[in-house]
Amino acid sequence: MKKAEEQVLVYLVQGFLESGKTSFLNYTMNQEYFQINEPTLVIACEEGDVEYEAEEFQDNHTFLEMIEEAEDFSYGKLKALQDRYKPSRVLIECNAFWDVKVLREMKMPAEWEVIQRIVTVDGSTFDVYMSNMKSVFMEMIRDADMVIFNRCCAEQSLANYRRSIKVVNPAAEIIFENRQGQLINIFDSGVPYDLEAGVIDISDEDYGIFYIDMRDNPKRYSGKKVRFKGRVLKSRNPSASFFMPARMAMTCCADDTSYIGYACKSPEAKDLPMGQWITVTADVRWEWFSAYKEKGPVLYAKTIEKAEAPQTELVYFNL
Repeated sequence: MKKAEEQVLVYLVQGFLESGKTSFLNYTMNQEYFQINEPTLVIACEEGDVEYEAEEFQDNHTFLEMIEEAEDFSYGKLKALQDRYKPSRVLIECNAFWDVKVLREMKMPAEWEVIQRIVTVDGSTFDVYMSNMKSVFMEMIRDADMVIFNRCCAEQSLANYRRSIKVVNPAAEIIFENRQGQLINIFDSGVPYDLEAGVIDISDEDYGIFYIDMRDNPKRYSGKKVRFKGRVLKSRNPSASFFMPARMAMTCCADDTSYIGYACKSPEAKDLPMGQWITVTADVRWEWFSAYKEKGPVLYAKTIEKAEAPQTELVYFNL
């Protein structure tokens, strides 16, 4: 394992031409929180309409290198840049039309470690790219940690844009900005489902948000009806009148996972197979429950139906 002082932090920024990659990097590098005394290396793999603010680079201990041909983006070239600049971090503006596998499988210098993958999206042309280059875009966002939609307006179907990303990559953080660079809150209630619906439908990818929000905002849910998918966890008492429709969540890191969920009372509880995936529709009450040792959300099942496992079983908590 590399020592922390030897580690070179690598940020990959992807997106189609004119999606805002250079503008994003120019803005980020000029922020006070991003300043360091050690060298930063920027590797640009395509040339767009916006240029880098080269005059700012020297003051920020930053160096720019262009690699415009995929065959030149090689281990030998990257190792030579590492030896020349000895950077503490590397920002790579990727070429969207290179095979994604080039970046996914590329051997990098031993000191380099990719710590964040960011995809920028021009919100005003997103529908066009989805119609004509969907497969390329989906490969791009499959491993992304963050997807930034810029140049958006409130009239667009931003919630649907978010869902199209979450279906492919539930772990991605998704940010929307308007043409002035201001953040857009696409959900008035702060959650990606309708709290005023007769039945609050929780999609598979939004279970983590639902779990936390119901714990933190009990008044929103008390007396409401919810529907979601979970796995049956049962009490050690075979005659117990409750079970837990739960999901596996990453609570800290990849090696630290556990089931999360709330108690659900039902006459069917004792007959449900342990571990079976179900869709439960239930009334929510806020009351004392012995397993909690305090008051908390208790579900009262109205219907329980056998279900298929979610496409991604692990739960994430970000919007």
